[in-house]
Amino acid sequence: MSFNPFSDQVGLEFIPANPGESLCKLRLTEAHFNPHKVVHGGVLFTMADTGMGSALYPTLPDGQICATIEIKINYFRPVLEGEVTCHSRIVNRGRSIANIESEIQAGGKLVAKANGSFAIYTPPTA
Repeated sequence: MSFNPFSDQVGLEFIPANPGESLCKLRLTEAHFNPHKVVHGGVLFTMADTGMGSALYPTLPDGQICATIEIKINYFRPVLEGEVTCHSRIVNRGRSIANIESEIQAGGKLVAKANGSFAIYTPPTA
């Protein structure tokens, strides 16, 4: 099992990136489309959310984790086929909150942009 079974189920493939950044891609299949034959917005949102967490996690000290507080996404154009990439980078990181942005592209064109805030914390022990 991988670090994130949900991203495996969606089909995300992560590519090595600089510290504080992540890069993932998705080869589209029929399962990623809505009834109108356009990539479902939730697929792009998932790419942004997972990409943001993947940019932040390597910067955390042992014992700390992060969780999404909120994400805002703007969709600019429909995605109808091919491959989608998501580049995420930390904009600002404090002790307990980080702000991260993602740019999602298809066919060399910007199709969506997202900005999110993540909590950084040490989980309670049982």
